[in-house]
Amino acid sequence: MKCEQRHLSPVVKFPPMTNLLAARLLMAISLAFHIIFAVVGIALPLMMVIAEGIWLKRKDPVYLELAKRWARGMVVFFAVGAVSGTVLSIQLGLLWPQFMAFAGPLIGLPFSMEGFAFFLEAIFLGLYIYGWDKISPRFHWFAGMMVAFSAVASAIFVVTVNAWMNSPAGFMAENGRLIKVNLVAAVFNPAALEQVIHMVIAAYQSVGFAVAGIHGALLLKNPRNLFHRAAFGIALAVGSIASVLEPASGDISAKHLARYQPVKFAAMEGQWETEKGAPLRIGGWPSAKEEKTFFAIEISQGLSVLARLDPDAVVMGLKDVPPENRPPVAVVHLAFQIMVGAGMIMLLVGLIGIWRFVRKRELNIERWYLWLVVGASPLGLLALESGWVVTEVGRQPWIIYNFMRTAEAVTPMPRLMVPLILFSAVYVLLGVMVLMALRHQIRRSPEFPPGPGQSPNREASRA
Repeated sequence: MKCEQRHLSPVVKFPPMTNLLAARLLMAISLAFHIIFAVVGIALPLMMVIAEGIWLKRKDPVYLELAKRWARGMVVFFAVGAVSGTVLSIQLGLLWPQFMAFAGPLIGLPFSMEGFAFFLEAIFLGLYIYGWDKISPRFHWFAGMMVAFSAVASAIFVVTVNAWMNSPAGFMAENGRLIKVNLVAAVFNPAALEQVIHMVIAAYQSVGFAVAGIHGALLLKNPRNLFHRAAFGIALAVGSIASVLEPASGDISAKHLARYQPVKFAAMEGQWETEKGAPLRIGGWPSAKEEKTFFAIEISQGLSVLARLDPDAVVMGLKDVPPENRPPVAVVHLAFQIMVGAGMIMLLVGLIGIWRFVRKRELNIERWYLWLVVGASPLGLLALESGWVVTEVGRQPWIIYNFMRTAEAVTPMPRLMVPLILFSAVYVLLGVMVLMALRHQIRRSPEFPPGPGQSPNREASRA
């Protein structure tokens, strides 16, 4: 069932632009803060389960201690993520009442399923934290796997809502009101699969490199500590494998955007003219005033190949769209370039580690490589935030693509600058508290020096 491409009646009175800007800023800050805790909640349970699985197999106390410490860190991120996620759900209703009034029947199901997944995750996380000596080791490991599964399921349901906003489906509307709803078509909208895959892999990539960077920095200070070597190896493996998979996922996403959201695709690539054999641009600065992209390195016919696997394919340009229906091109293009650049650096660092492991069957912990990993460790989170800028800002001026404008959905409530300042202060406070808690955990990390006759490299690599 396809949606009717008709937005709300033009009689809607748009609120002042300052109100719209404040609402968008508040939502952007909330999302940028929450997404960090969300991706840690997705990836950290996997690493926790891997560490416990190695302990079950080898009975090595290093991995038992590692699983326990990652579990404690998971509790911190789970708690703050639950709070920030609740704030986001409240903000959806307060800041975007027109959107919720229209879309509620369509996105209610995935949000309800996300709540169920979150509830399931909380139950098994409790079992995992408090059940070390109370349930069997294998059931305890199963509880950890359920935490990892529930976290991914929760992310899937939330991402399908955003995917529906990018490619609305499953309804028919008349005069701005729903007249027919197909929940299955809404949940399994055209963008759902590619966004879910891209997001989940990005979570493993960003958190894997971030955790590897923390333990890599500690290894630079204490290279003989087997605890940090084991943590570094697991985290780097997760991040590196995800970095190899993410470009393929990105290619699928690009082809989807070229078909379903050609305006966003053109903004990402700084493509102003509709042309056959369009070039792929690396870098550059798009000028909305002159409708050109300057200083870019152009690869002939590269964009046509990316979009259609055809060097002679026609790619739509921004000039075919009225200026009022274009996103902020410079912001979208720059965010996209940052995302791709950060991803390519992580891919290179990950491939070096994989090549060393395959060639020598041991973990690469030479100082030069540790410095590479430490330097690349924040790039995953940078790419993650940039990717969401591309997704959300690239959809503008629509909150529901080609159907409802963001300005139509925003609340008329005045003085939004007050909650903007208050929520920003709360996020800063929560962020500082989390950093202090993590710093305390890291400073108390245990000492596991190699035993007699043990090779630190080989022991860490056996994982």
